[in-house]
Amino acid sequence: MKTLIVYAHPEPRSLNGSLKDLAVATLEAAGHEVRVSDLYAMNWKAAVDAADFGEHATSPLRVIPSSGAAFDAGTLTADVRAEQEKLLWADTVIFQFPMWWYTMPAILKGWVDRVFSFHFGYGVGVHDETHYGDRFGEGTLHGRRAILSVTVGGPESHYTDRGINGPIEDLLFPIHHGILYYPGLDVLPPFVLYGTDRITDGEFEDAAKRWTERLLSLETATPIAFRRQNFGDYEIPSLRLKEGLELPGRHGFGLHVRER
Repeated sequence: MKTLIVYAHPEPRSLNGSLKDLAVATLEAAGHEVRVSDLYAMNWKAAVDAADFGEHATSPLRVIPSSGAAFDAGTLTADVRAEQEKLLWADTVIFQFPMWWYTMPAILKGWVDRVFSFHFGYGVGVHDETHYGDRFGEGTLHGRRAILSVTVGGPESHYTDRGINGPIEDLLFPIHHGILYYPGLDVLPPFVLYGTDRITDGEFEDAAKRWTERLLSLETATPIAFRRQNFGDYEIPSLRLKEGLELPGRHGFGLHVRER
């Protein structure tokens, strides 16, 4: 297995840093190839601007056509092209980050904004009466797997159906479904550590054991059963789930997960 770890934390000695290091050591010991994109160490440029597209930048700047034209010409900036090449190389992608303000750190969102460019991460495939582009289960990254390894400061009870922050599945849905599944990645259930602001050595040992077990099962774990866009579940072009396909009691984001 070839694994890319996209790591977003400014402190190498952090819990996230330890989990990233454990992933590298565990996977390499099991005979897998590993590459790491350490975004803070790379001084990753998070903001999209005209400089990303060079001579293909429109004036005034329109990011989508500029991005697509630069991708098609092979002239996106070297840092972006390198990350796209890593994604195409990988069988599995691990995203290691702390949850800040209910989502990923800005530097990681900026990685997505720039690397998942038009004609690479989106805007691929044909659009007609029965097919609305290659996305949500199809696309450039189809056939690869992804998993989020997320640290959360608050206790697990805060991230449940009746918890004040809402279910963790709902908070991660925009990342799981809208960022990872959209360009075709199969998304594995996340590895989430709660109460990390006060984690003890003993709790870390337990967490490390559980993370190791998850790492060694990445090739065989069952992905989240998101519905594929172009395979009959959705009306096209409205992309509304067809009546009668919802599971009993399912609503909101849960409508887009099918029963196996």
